[in-house]
Amino acid sequence: MPLINELYKYRYLIWELIMRDIKKKYRRSILGVFWSLLNPLFVMLITAMIFSHLFRFDIENYPLYLLCGQIIFTFYNESTRFAMLSIIENGILLKKVYILKYLFPASRVFSSCVNLLFTLPALFFIMIFTGAKFSLITFTFIIPIFFMLIFCLGVGLILSTLAVYFRDMVHLYGVFLSLLSYATPIFYPDSIVPEEYSIILKINPLYFFLKAFRQPVCEGIMPEADLMMTCIAISIVTLFIGWRLFKKYQNNFVLYI
Repeated sequence: MPLINELYKYRYLIWELIMRDIKKKYRRSILGVFWSLLNPLFVMLITAMIFSHLFRFDIENYPLYLLCGQIIFTFYNESTRFAMLSIIENGILLKKVYILKYLFPASRVFSSCVNLLFTLPALFFIMIFTGAKFSLITFTFIIPIFFMLIFCLGVGLILSTLAVYFRDMVHLYGVFLSLLSYATPIFYPDSIVPEEYSIILKINPLYFFLKAFRQPVCEGIMPEADLMMTCIAISIVTLFIGWRLFKKYQNNFVLYI
């Protein structure tokens, strides 16, 4: 695929853009990247305390279950939102020099993936603290994360293209993310969803990535083959659509940014 080849060709430039995004995020922060470790722990602790009293979900290790949901959704939320604004925010640079435009949304998605990696110590800490199963199989969670990275890249390319032409997309997407957070089983088990509403999960791509991520972490088993095939298909199709859409309209970006 030409997109993958060019991403590899310009990997050093992408790395510089990633480092720029990370430095910008933690600029003037005393704790720096340590916040990536503390933030999910604090949110998980507060949310777990609230829902443990309000609801009695039949989940063996609820804190770990909750943290997995937060990690996956935060990665999707951050990567796609930042990618959506990447072309608009770099409009001045794009008007002055020639540079491959899709490097900007790609670097935003990759920098969000780096932030996700910073949160993994928090995940391992909770696994050890709660006595969860920990083995080599646990590390197979990298597989669904990899394909979710591809999925987020495809979504980022789509959103960054639409945002250039339709600025209302930025506000509408914020509303969509709020709805998506409730339509994804982050803090509740999918078993409580009534049969007549199960279609909501089936059309939600995050549900499949999250389930594939939880299997090795929460259940200590390899992600199911059928589940991974679904994740792979979703990621490849989304990336292809995003790349084709971005490539078709990128030459007119300078007229609208």
